[in-house]
Amino acid sequence: MAILKFRVYWEDDDAIYRDILVKHTQNFIELNNIILKAFEFDQIHAATFYRSNDIWKRGREISKEIYEKEYVAAPLLMNETAIGTEIIDTNQHFIYVYDFAKTWTFLIELIQVIKNADADMELNYPVVSRVEGVGPMQYGSKGLLGKQFADIEEKYDLSEATDGFGEEGEEDANASDTGEDADDGDDQDDDNNDDNDSGNGEFLDDSFEAY
Repeated sequence: MAILKFRVYWEDDDAIYRDILVKHTQNFIELNNIILKAFEFDQIHAATFYRSNDIWKRGREISKEIYEKEYVAAPLLMNETAIGTEIIDTNQHFIYVYDFAKTWTFLIELIQVIKNADADMELNYPVVSRVEGVGPMQYGSKGLLGKQFADIEEKYDLSEATDGFGEEGEEDANASDTGEDADDGDDQDDDNNDDNDSGNGEFLDDSFEAY
């Protein structure tokens, strides 16, 4: 048994890549799953590998399933095809396409073959051994903060904060209206006091002393 080390590049930016270690006896479906995990994609869409060469020309497909599309040759199936059986070159290339509507494309290159004696057999293969660059956003919603922002949003309930601003404005408006009503009431009280100053002076004096 040998451990195969692949470098998986995002086609649009080769500075963004993931190194993946996988046993040569494992199937392509396991390579499919670890690539999606490495780039934080879901696993609900169609996917296929192409055997390729140094100039990234697409050859025979190794597909997740047989899709309703035209094939030059019948595809191999991921869950039936061991990765080692498709390695015919020391720097074997594959092309991986995920979600045929979005056509996310990744370029895969074999960069090292590790003999069984030199491999860390305590690892649960396949594994991601290196991460370089911020991966693409599958649905255009994942920011640099990723899950951290979702946690912050939930903790502080940012969605309700927007409604709160509206309520605060209403409270200010209500306070203004109440203040105006109070002023009107004060004016009326002042008028009544003026009328009663001449006859009830002693009563007002007693009231102030009590307070």
